[in-house]
Amino acid sequence: MGSSDQTAMNRILNLLDDNSFVEIGAKVTKRNTDFNLEGKEVPADGVITGYGLIDGSMVYVYSQDATALGGAIGEMHAKKIVKVYDLAMKIGVPVIGLIDCAGLRLQEATDALNAFGSLYASKVMASGVIPQITAVFGSCGGGVAVANGLGDFTFMEENAKVFVSSPNVLDGNYVEKLDTSAAKFQAESGNVDFVENTEDIYNQIRQLVTILPSNNEDDDSYAECTDDLNRASNVLEGEVKDPRTALTDISDNGFFMEVKKAYAQEMVTGFIRLNGMTVGAVANASALLDAEGKEVATYEKVLTTAGCEKAAHFVNVCDAFNIPVLTLTDVKGYKGTVEEEKTISAAVAKLTYAFANASVPKVNVIVGEAFGSAYITMNSAHIGADLVFALPGAKIGMMDAEQAVKIMYADEIKEAADAQSKIAEKVAEYQTLQGSVDAAASRGYVDSVIDGGSVRKQLIFAFEMLFTKRDDRPVKKHGTM
Repeated sequence: MGSSDQTAMNRILNLLDDNSFVEIGAKVTKRNTDFNLEGKEVPADGVITGYGLIDGSMVYVYSQDATALGGAIGEMHAKKIVKVYDLAMKIGVPVIGLIDCAGLRLQEATDALNAFGSLYASKVMASGVIPQITAVFGSCGGGVAVANGLGDFTFMEENAKVFVSSPNVLDGNYVEKLDTSAAKFQAESGNVDFVENTEDIYNQIRQLVTILPSNNEDDDSYAECTDDLNRASNVLEGEVKDPRTALTDISDNGFFMEVKKAYAQEMVTGFIRLNGMTVGAVANASALLDAEGKEVATYEKVLTTAGCEKAAHFVNVCDAFNIPVLTLTDVKGYKGTVEEEKTISAAVAKLTYAFANASVPKVNVIVGEAFGSAYITMNSAHIGADLVFALPGAKIGMMDAEQAVKIMYADEIKEAADAQSKIAEKVAEYQTLQGSVDAAASRGYVDSVIDGGSVRKQLIFAFEMLFTKRDDRPVKKHGTM
């Protein structure tokens, strides 16, 4: 795709269905004439706005024009985007912003700030009502980066720039040393959800729009399923280390759209399809596998601050748009470092809150180990999961059996003639009474123990059964997390 395709208008045309775009506000331009603006042409005030179709579904779109004062946001520029939000909210359809912006227009000062504040307010009002998607193709700095963060999903072109403060103004830093505005840095920091080349951005946005509902009241995030509903997922039990492979295996036609894949890789978030239904998936990962199934990275089976914040935000988005949530649980505790201790309790609390507060259908599959309060946080029955399944080899309990035994029977082990035999004896006893999946199932904490081959089928049945779920909650303005 050549540079000629990267005009503001061509970006819209590349994104939308052919011949579907209708521009609005084409003649709007600046009012301000200060600082020699009177003699400068600013076509459409630097942003093209309108509506069109993606796969037959309506969306509103705005695309910034970097050739018009660098795409800087002035008074009328911001007002045009606010108008798009007003219309989209009335109709109940997504807003997609194609970003290429030099920041706020200095010549318009407080008028620009006032209008830009209105844009912030519009994005806040739209949050959880209509999907908000942005794609950064050029610069996205300062307050525009903050506006980006008020949306739901952000795409970033590989050579684009996102920053609140430019790398060169950070004390002791310069762009050659560390480019904090680069796509890699922003993705690994969790500030953007997808990094793609230009053509793939259009395809991925179109894909995302087709799997999301148009708004928080329409239940239209469905597609016809052409996959076998009873297809066995025979290799699931061998995939628990890298849940990306497991989720791909159980999903319709191997569909898995991972969100924030470069950030906190020990926690996997993304969308799958089950019998055509969009389902949000959250899973613990202990390894990253390459295309040939070889481990290229390993992770502890623990909750981290970044992983919890990543998952909590994703669960909140799913709940806002009535998208059911699936978890694949394999966790032993919390990451134990001095740095993590500063933030981990608050982050785990956010994730616990997100799962417990979500009123959408929630299903958990315990695929490996599930120990202690970290397991409780991961969408357990104890905080409101509607159904909990477990694979036959799963382990559920307060902690690893051997660790528990060494604490509980410290005196007996110390006095035993053969300490290792005593430990082995007590471990087997503890595992049977408290640490096995059967022990959890006998207490009602696991609804069914299922083999890996039937996971896809069981999940389809579960989410279809939960489709009409109603969950009454206490009357309140909102929670405080």
